[in-house]
Amino acid sequence: MAVTVVSGLPRSGTSLMMQMLAAGGMPVLTDGVRAADEDNPHGYFEYEPVKATKRDASWLERAEGKAVKVVYALLRDLPASHEYRVIMMHRDLNETIASQREMLRRSGRAGADVSDDKLRDLFAREMADIADWLLRQANFKSLDVEYRECVKEPSVVPARVNAFLGGEWNEVAMIAAVDPDLYRRGA
Repeated sequence: MAVTVVSGLPRSGTSLMMQMLAAGGMPVLTDGVRAADEDNPHGYFEYEPVKATKRDASWLERAEGKAVKVVYALLRDLPASHEYRVIMMHRDLNETIASQREMLRRSGRAGADVSDDKLRDLFAREMADIADWLLRQANFKSLDVEYRECVKEPSVVPARVNAFLGGEWNEVAMIAAVDPDLYRRGA
């Protein structure tokens, strides 16, 4: 049974997609360690063991048939012993960077001392590299989803996601899980 992976850059809509999948009836693998806050009032849907996958991927046995969030940089750590269906979230890089900077500001943490232009170039290269890598993996299938489309046209995305995942999830509930008021350019 495949593991559904929701991936992308931080602040690209991965938590929203996890929320939509959970609402649609897909079991999600989360631990609640990172609590909901002002930046993600409906939760982050993270699972801490994912961060240590390179050293210990045993958590994947619990992930079969479920959705789990894996930041794009850790996709290469997923072992070839499993099948993966990756929903790759994309967001305008200017919005992503603004959202990351705002989240860091609210939490009182300093971000990287890198210009927005350099970050945009870096993120664009890394996302292109991971897209190319995914195409070459026999055990990965991927679907690209735009964050803006999820929020601005929520009735369109669930049908595509559901078809990609086999068609057994509640699209109406997935649509209802979207809170368009949370879409802010810099948040």
